[in-house]
Amino acid sequence: MTKTEQLFDDVIKTIHERGGMYGHPHPQHDRIAKFWSAYLHYPVTSNQVAMCMALVKISRSVESPEIDDHYKDAIAYLSISKTCHEAMQDDALDWQE
Repeated sequence: MTKTEQLFDDVIKTIHERGGMYGHPHPQHDRIAKFWSAYLHYPVTSNQVAMCMALVKISRSVESPEIDDHYKDAIAYLSISKTCHEAMQDDALDWQE
């Protein structure tokens, strides 16, 4: 397995582990979006929360590029952003389950 393949494998495992602990990411990121929106007095969506969290991880990688977790977490947050976007588009599905 290449280092890139290992990186993606680790990301998938982390997403599944966190999903088992916290459930689907949309409800949590939607809740965070509501907090941020209230604090900033500006509307923020769940997928934007995940994108911003990815940017936090990217910023951290500038200071310590040798730490693999920055890259893993950034990739995971980008995936979560896409998942949240899809959940926001799917009115027929109850994402609270």
